[in-house]
Amino acid sequence: MKPMRARSSSLTDRQAMAIAIREARVGVRQDQSPFGCAIVKGRRLVASAHNTVWQTRDSTAHAEVNAIRKACRKLGTIDLSGCILYTTCEPCPMCYSAAHWARIPKVVFGARIRDAQAAGFNELVIPASKMRRFSGDGIELVPEFMHDECRQLFQQWARRGKGKAY
Repeated sequence: MKPMRARSSSLTDRQAMAIAIREARVGVRQDQSPFGCAIVKGRRLVASAHNTVWQTRDSTAHAEVNAIRKACRKLGTIDLSGCILYTTCEPCPMCYSAAHWARIPKVVFGARIRDAQAAGFNELVIPASKMRRFSGDGIELVPEFMHDECRQLFQQWARRGKGKAY
């Protein structure tokens, strides 16, 4: 499937998160887990992705990691300074660490780890704010942005009844 493109050349925070939500819905339609991510630089979409853990049989294929990989390839660098990562759910420790190593200065997320847990996902209960304190990296966190819309992805995924939690 082709990556989704923004209609405007200058994305608002809501538009960027809407891209992440659309990505999650694409994943749900493909019987993947309900997580999506968009990476923006200079208010322009760099990359977007959804979770492909079951499709690729790769437990690291979270939406954030997939989007970071795409963004690095597109920009030709591992340094994503100046980018903003929008994700439908609070980053797990692996995804937070990937953002840290990519030098992403700001992460905007919707649902919380506890929302993923309530949907049946085997989450490590280490909030992004605690990862930030441990790392001292100063990543700006914007929690619960469009929280209801992002939390609803778990309900849509559960109603479909075809995906599996991990």
